[in-house]
Amino acid sequence: MEAITKLNDSTEMLEKKSAHLEKQIEKELQSAKTYGTKNKRMALGALKRKKRFEAQLNSIDNTITTIEFQKESLMNARANAEMLKTMQMAGKAMQSIHKEVGGVDKVDDIMADIEESNMIAGEIGDAISRPMNIGQDDFDDEDLLAELEDLEQEEFDTQVISVGQTPTAQLPSVPTNRLPAVQKQTKEDQDLEDLNSWIMN
Repeated sequence: MEAITKLNDSTEMLEKKSAHLEKQIEKELQSAKTYGTKNKRMALGALKRKKRFEAQLNSIDNTITTIEFQKESLMNARANAEMLKTMQMAGKAMQSIHKEVGGVDKVDDIMADIEESNMIAGEIGDAISRPMNIGQDDFDDEDLLAELEDLEQEEFDTQVISVGQTPTAQLPSVPTNRLPAVQKQTKEDQDLEDLNSWIMN
């Protein structure tokens, strides 16, 4: 920035002049000390010049302070201007983006389309997951119930007829094996039987 550059140049020049005045002040102070009471007129002259140099030095210091303040103000103003410029560019970029989007109405339309698409996708998913009636004939339930009643009646009639019939008695079969022959009692057996009967009595 040209203004800051010129202020820096002015500050540099004033600092050189300030350094020269400081040397002059020190020189006059030494002269006053040297003359002292020996030559009061020369000593007083040296002190007067010293005061003038000090006044100039004080003025230069104030000027440098003012210049520094101006430099800071200019730098702050420049920074603010750059910041404002950046914000302006950001605002234009935001407007451009909004223009590309198409405004709030277009956003509402897009969101409505998305919601409708999600709804359709849900309906399609439900349709796909729904069980399919593959291979099933379309029969009338009343006809099927009537046929079932006929079958039950037929079964009942069959059971009634079965109960009404007289069961045939199952007699034991005649054995075909010959009976064992009865052994005749011998005389010895008769005597033994008589003996046992006598003992028991």
